[in-house]
Amino acid sequence: QVQLVESGGGLVQPGGSLRLSCAASGLTFGRYTMRWFRQAPGKERELVASITNMHLVTNYADSVKGRFTISRDNTRNTLYLQMNSLKPEDTAVYYCNAAGVNYWGQGTQVTVSS
Repeated sequence: QVQLVESGGGLVQPGGSLRLSCAASGLTFGRYTMRWFRQAPGKERELVASITNMHLVTNYADSVKGRFTISRDNTRNTLYLQMNSLKPEDTAVYYCNAAGVNYWGQGTQVTVSS
């Protein structure tokens, strides 16, 4: 069965950095476009970034362009999200997802606050 386990969240001051990880199992990781989503309290889940499987083409939400970097290691079945210059509005629960797979893990909480 599919499992996606997010980690790396925490409390950070504005301007700080975090690196999220997503460990995947139960699927052929290298075949899927992978995505990071986030959901802030009272808001809908939004797509933050995506990366294709073979050519590693990346896309980002306008709100995170230039600050976040998505990457993947297909040999380790792991997805990453490097988050720099964090802002309070980045506070949310962050989830990884395999495109076309209806599975959501528990997510990892990111809180940006002074």
